[in-house]
Amino acid sequence: MLDYLRWKLVEAYQCLASDELERSIMLLDMVLRAGDGILPDAMTFLTHFWKGRAHRKKGEYEHALLHIGVARQSAERASAPKLVAVAKIHESWLVFQKGERRHAFQLLDEAEAELSATGHALSMGNIESARGRFVRRSGEYARALRHFERAIEIYSESYPHHPNLARALVNAAYAKRLIALDMKPRRAGGQALGVTNARYLQIFREALELLRRAADIYSMHHHQAGTGSVQVNSGHLHLESGDIDCAASEAQSAFALGEEKHDQILMARARILQTAVELARAEEQLGENPDVSLHANRAVRYAEEAIELAKHTQNRRLLAEAYIARGSTAADEFFEEWETARDYADRATALLDEDDRDHLLKELNELKSKFLRSDCIDRRLRLWSLGEVGNKTFQQIQEEFAELVIPKVWLKSGKNVTVVAHKLSVSPKKIRRILRNGRYVEPPATPG
Repeated sequence: MLDYLRWKLVEAYQCLASDELERSIMLLDMVLRAGDGILPDAMTFLTHFWKGRAHRKKGEYEHALLHIGVARQSAERASAPKLVAVAKIHESWLVFQKGERRHAFQLLDEAEAELSATGHALSMGNIESARGRFVRRSGEYARALRHFERAIEIYSESYPHHPNLARALVNAAYAKRLIALDMKPRRAGGQALGVTNARYLQIFREALELLRRAADIYSMHHHQAGTGSVQVNSGHLHLESGDIDCAASEAQSAFALGEEKHDQILMARARILQTAVELARAEEQLGENPDVSLHANRAVRYAEEAIELAKHTQNRRLLAEAYIARGSTAADEFFEEWETARDYADRATALLDEDDRDHLLKELNELKSKFLRSDCIDRRLRLWSLGEVGNKTFQQIQEEFAELVIPKVWLKSGKNVTVVAHKLSVSPKKIRRILRNGRYVEPPATPG
């Protein structure tokens, strides 16, 4: 009977390794039921440990934490401190997801103290990789990158083609992408911009090379979830560098991989990327169909699909990111549905905690700034309608009103200065000045 259960454990692990998560969980459930009372501690550890990993991959963190906890108890009964340490590595990520940051780091420290003497590359690499992910969430991207680079070094020494190495490469690329975003060239002239732009492009290329290496490893293992993660990260990089078509292609491929494996986390991440792609297309008026509404409404659909997919997991940040994506569509120039944008921003805020200080918080604050600016405009117009003008002259009020109206008319008129000038009987020079001051268009290059 035990031999039969061992065989089923092998089959369950094979399913886990190939991301057939439902079947893996079913087989492990069967082993637990059939082996009740006869499984030795070592087999009990493996069954619960692998079941916890399968639930974690599905985003079912409560179930994952339960089974990892039982696995740890089995290792403690068997007086196997190294297995206890391995369980603590996985437990640390799950408690971190619950917002228990200090406890998560403590578990990693305890695991490292037990395993450091063994020199076990996979476990030591996992510890460094986990630390990188914890630190990244606090917004310390350079520090997180150092942890990922150390993990890559550890994995590479003993397991140069292991999927965990590929995962560390993806995480390092993600950290580089966030570093690049923080230094992305702004609208300003002069030599300093050129230096920043050169550094940004260098980091962009480095991140893509890390993703290429990860893709090669995942391809060797036919690891579709990993390949999908590479494509999502690559898609964001291409979108942020202006290659919208490439980003769209990566997003669609990632969604197809997630759909094939019923990977709702990957599908949600792909839909969030597709939302950003469609908003970019609407803004740039790209694509075969010149109707901006096509892209704007498609962005709404993708964001709403991302929300529904994320709700089937216990990944709070994924759901928050989907809410931010939906709020961003509502705040887009095509809709300007400020109450809807505020609602989704509030939902995202409720899902983030004080330790979330990374790009997600930045995106949320950018969304909030949009409807806060709208509130300021509404308040200013109400005061003017009541005759509350302060110490401003009529000329100043007229100028402020032009700064409110002209950019909106310009956007609705297909960003055509000539059309706006004719419609409002305003000189093109004044329109361009207002647009430049409002950062709607690039300023002219500085002479020399």
